[in-house]
Amino acid sequence: MDEQHRFNELLSSLTIDNTLIHTSQILARAAALWPSKTMLLSLDEEMTYQEVNDRSLVLAHQLRSHGVKNGERVIILYENSIEFFIAYYAVWYAGGVVVPLNVFLIEHEIEHILEDSKPKVLIISPTLKEKLKQYPEEKLPPMIVGIEKTGALPPTIEKITLEHKNPHDMVAILYTSGTTGFPKGVMLSSSNILTNILQGISRFDATYDDRILCALPLFHCFPQNVCLWMSPLVGGSVIIVPKIERKALFKGAAKKPTLLIAVPALYGLICLLRIQFKGVRYFISGGDALSDKIRAYFELLYGRKLCNGYGLTETTPLISVDIDDFTQSTSTIGRPLVGISCSIRDEFNKEVARGTIGTLWVKGANIMIGYYNAPEATAAIMHEGWLNTGDLAYIDPNKKIVLAGRARDLISNKGLKIYPQEIENILLSHPSVIQAGVVGLQEGDEELPVAFVATREGPTENLIPELKKMCAHKLAPYKIPRHFYVQKELPMTATGKINKKLLREGLIKHTTS
Repeated sequence: MDEQHRFNELLSSLTIDNTLIHTSQILARAAALWPSKTMLLSLDEEMTYQEVNDRSLVLAHQLRSHGVKNGERVIILYENSIEFFIAYYAVWYAGGVVVPLNVFLIEHEIEHILEDSKPKVLIISPTLKEKLKQYPEEKLPPMIVGIEKTGALPPTIEKITLEHKNPHDMVAILYTSGTTGFPKGVMLSSSNILTNILQGISRFDATYDDRILCALPLFHCFPQNVCLWMSPLVGGSVIIVPKIERKALFKGAAKKPTLLIAVPALYGLICLLRIQFKGVRYFISGGDALSDKIRAYFELLYGRKLCNGYGLTETTPLISVDIDDFTQSTSTIGRPLVGISCSIRDEFNKEVARGTIGTLWVKGANIMIGYYNAPEATAAIMHEGWLNTGDLAYIDPNKKIVLAGRARDLISNKGLKIYPQEIENILLSHPSVIQAGVVGLQEGDEELPVAFVATREGPTENLIPELKKMCAHKLAPYKIPRHFYVQKELPMTATGKINKKLLREGLIKHTTS
């Protein structure tokens, strides 16, 4: 069955009276169809669809008692756990809008989100309550600390009326990582989420028999899409890894996953630990650029292909997943998912010829409503249904998207364009380099590339000369980094990307001190 046909069949099966079902119905539907099927497996316990549904309904009643109704925001501050899933669906049952909070945020970022979202209730893990100790009680909404997973169910459990009705309801606000300023709240509708789930299922054929390993932090859009939304729609199971560390990853792998989603850095760690996976249908990489080195290392060790995925929180997040051709560069991210249109445009917003690098714009029913409380920021990247991804790309002869880096990372030196990703890929091909980041440095009227690398063994006498030689051999002279800095590790964002904002800030301090 081709992708379009599968999408149409799924869409038809989830449409009632010409209206797509609502996200608040996903868990109830799954519990009705597969009540005794294992939905969630943590490292030490399991819960069926019926059990998770029951506990979500209990918590939904509790949220209603706190005044949560249609459109009210509810923050979830929880580590990867069964409780995260229960809380998420409880908010939807109560009619609320889910606001998952990044557990790694620092004080001023948390304060910004609290002030911006104005939550009615905060559901928080007992182990994370310390993160809010600096806030006066009057500044915080009512808190639900911890979630009950056992004990008798109240007799009123089933008697809850779903308030969500419109597929265009806002049902989630996901705050971006904020590398260019304070986090912005991405508003997602029920329709955004259901559409993107179906697009993903149609591409990599998620089924009832799948066990998805979830090691990525659940406050990110990527694992929410595949683990929280997609898996219950097909009756699959999710293996929850509480944190990314050796023991937990080995235990998760022992539960026999069939689908693994991870960022490139996590695949690098999996290779380093030599974790064995048997029966996995797809290993999907997303959330950051996949390097040739990591893909080659993974495929050498495991004899399996690493699929390259691409998306943004603003696109719910999946745009493409390349599952059928692995002969091309890791910059190739495949054709867009069914129902998503792509356009490559120049700085004047005009479409460029195929093969020419420009800014990637996308359009489809998975595109966000907009940024919460930020109409100007929304207008800056959305126009007539099209979203400016901020990524540079071109379309190859096979109609696949090939990424060339972030538009904001582009270095322009006297009219000559320098793409950091091109330089980073060369630096990463050195056997000692495990991380690489290239940023621009303004010197007079020139913007020059500067390279930061991290190695396993730290600086060595020959490393920088070797890197310069590699660059001179493979790059035009104006693209060769003017300076090289070797560090133990490079700063990372919560999504596992090199934090170029911090690299630039460190570079400015270094050059002005």
